Amino acid sequence: MANVLFVCLGNICRSQMAETIFKKMVSDENLSDVIEVDSAGTSSEEQGNPPHPGAVAELQKRGLSMAGQVSRPITNEDFDWADLIIGMDNQNIFNLNRVANSDDKAKIHLCLDIVNGKKGEEIQDPWYDHRFDRTYQQLSESLPLWLDYVKNNLL
Repeated sequence: MANVLFVCLGNICRSQMAETIFKKMVSDENLSDVIEVDSAGTSSEEQGNPPHPGAVAELQKRGLSMAGQVSRPITNEDFDWADLIIGMDNQNIFNLNRVANSDDKAKIHLCLDIVNGKKGEEIQDPWYDHRFDRTYQQLSESLPLWLDYVKNNLL
């Protein structure tokens, strides 16, 4: 069993989009019984809120539903649960490393680092510029590689 946690600032855009897309990929490969997926935010500012309407609309265009998702901040239990923690930008990584214990820091990765030639690049927050299409494209490029990573290293 492998547990994957996606993290962004508020958990209403990028990390919830990643959770939705990754769950679909896991399901399509009949791996839902061995890979669990969740998302959280480094901030509690949006706690209890539904996904951003722009994120919902972008995924609806692709036949994906974010129904039932609610923003929540990351907890100590998340660090225990997760085998892999994928942050969307460098501030997320900084904040995660600040609260993680030394054993959990190896689980934390920047989302685009897995894409050849994109190490250190961030998935910018679409909350500011409403470029949810860009977020979807970046996730579509990186998430299949993360799924391969999970299958090859965590299962």
